[in-house]
Amino acid sequence: MGKIILRLDRVMADRKMSLNELSEKVGVANVNLSKLKNGHISAVRFSTLSAICEALSCQPGDILEYDPTAEEEE
Repeated sequence: MGKIILRLDRVMADRKMSLNELSEKVGVANVNLSKLKNGHISAVRFSTLSAICEALSCQPGDILEYDPTAEEEE
């Protein structure tokens, strides 16, 4: 089975937005956004994803990518 890869760090860099700034705009704690950015999560709420997309002016597909060849970590 493939794996979902998080590209939040890339989108943030493209927009020149810091984790602190995104945290303030989205209303999510720095530590939780850091876990999301580093791929240390197993789920994300649609409301959080929507807020991130609004703050970064992007689409969910800019942040999430599916790699059918990658192995899922357990």
